[in-house]
Amino acid sequence: MSGHVSPVGLYVTIFGALTVLTALTVFAAFVDLGQFNFLVAMVIAVFKASLVIWYFMHVKYASHLTKLTVATGLFFLVILLSMTLIDYSSKAFTPMPPFLQ
Repeated sequence: MSGHVSPVGLYVTIFGALTVLTALTVFAAFVDLGQFNFLVAMVIAVFKASLVIWYFMHVKYASHLTKLTVATGLFFLVILLSMTLIDYSSKAFTPMPPFLQ
């Protein structure tokens, strides 16, 4: 079984995109967006993970069954993360004591 051979330029382009997105993640961490900080970080992380899965793991050139398997795994990951975040957002947190700040 032989795999698909991608040109080196594609890998360099993806590496550049991942580097820019990482710099954007660091920049976004220093900007106060209020409640949207988490959302911005997650959107950037999902985009970076998509690039890695699609190109470096060669899912782009895989069969439909492999793509379905990856999509199913991501679907269940989203469900589990959503359940965790719903529980996290429902907690009442007490303020931190002044001597710990």
